[in-house]
Amino acid sequence: MDRPRHFTFLLIEEFSHLAFSCAVEPLRIANLVSGEDLYSWSFASENGETATCSNGSVTLVHHGFDTLPKSDQLFALSGIHMRNHVTKPLLATLRREKARGTAVGALCSGAWLLAEAGFLDGMQAAIHWEYHDAFTEQFPEVNLVRSVFVADEKHMTASGGTATADLMLSLIDRWQGSDLAIAVADQMVYNAVRNATAEQRVSLQSRNGMRNPHMAKAIQMMQDTLEHPVSPALIAGEIGISTRQLERLFGKYLNSSPKKYYMEMRLERARNLLVQTEASITDVALACGFESPGHFSRVYRTAFGVTPHLQRSKLG
Repeated sequence: MDRPRHFTFLLIEEFSHLAFSCAVEPLRIANLVSGEDLYSWSFASENGETATCSNGSVTLVHHGFDTLPKSDQLFALSGIHMRNHVTKPLLATLRREKARGTAVGALCSGAWLLAEAGFLDGMQAAIHWEYHDAFTEQFPEVNLVRSVFVADEKHMTASGGTATADLMLSLIDRWQGSDLAIAVADQMVYNAVRNATAEQRVSLQSRNGMRNPHMAKAIQMMQDTLEHPVSPALIAGEIGISTRQLERLFGKYLNSSPKKYYMEMRLERARNLLVQTEASITDVALACGFESPGHFSRVYRTAFGVTPHLQRSKLG
C-alpha cells in the first residue's frame, strides 16, 4: 500500500481518553520512527465539531458522521455510560460504513455499540471487564472473551486502556513487521506488550499471591455457577478434597469461608447488572442465584447498605 493506511475514530461522548491516546500515539510514533507516512487518521463525532471524554477534556474533530472519509479501518471508541449514547445516527453510520466495505472495529466499551448494530453475533469480542456481566446478559449470541483484544475476527475489538496499545502494536507488527512494532513500543517505554490471548484482569493467583490449584479450581467452579450456586461440599468433592480442607484453604488464602466468598461473587455480579443493565430486580436476582427478590433484597442491603431498588435509583 503506497498511500498511508487511514484510520477513522468515531469518538462517542464520554469516551476513554486513555484508550484514545493508546490508539493514536502508536500510529504517530510509527510514522516518526520509520520516517514514512505509513498511517493517517481523523476523528469524527455526532455533532461534527467536538467530542468530550470522560475526564472532561474536549477534542476537536474533523468530521460529522455524515461526512466520513474513506477509511481502511474505523474504530468506534466509547467509554462510560455507552448505552446512553447508542443513537440512530451512530448505528446508521456503523452499518453504512460496513456496507461501504470499511473494516469496522471497536475500542474500550465500543463492542457494545457493534453488538447493538448486530455485527458481532457468533463472533469473539473483547470489552472492558467492567461490562462483562451486563454484556453477556444483553448479547448472549456474542462469544465474549476475557482477552485484552480480538484481532482475528472480521470486527476487531480491544478492551480499552493499554489493551488498545497492544492491539495497535499487533497491527503494526502484522502490516510493517516486528522490528517497527518493537521500536514503537520502545519509544512508548512500553515493555510489557501483551498478545491477544492475555486476560484483562490480573489472575486470581496473582491477585492473592497464591498458586494453590485447589483454590483456583474451586473459585473457577464458583464463577461458572453463579446463576445456580452449588454447595461447598459439592465443590470440595468435585476438586477432590474434603469440605474441611476447602474451609481451611479459603481461610488461609482469602481470610474468608467458601460460603461467604461465593456470596460476595454473586452480589458483585448483581451490582454490575443493576448498574449496567435495565433487567428487572427479579431477573437480576435469578441471574445471581437468588430464589426470590425478597431474599435478594435483604442480602443485598446487608452487604451494600442499600436495597437493589435504591442502588438503581442512584443512577438517575
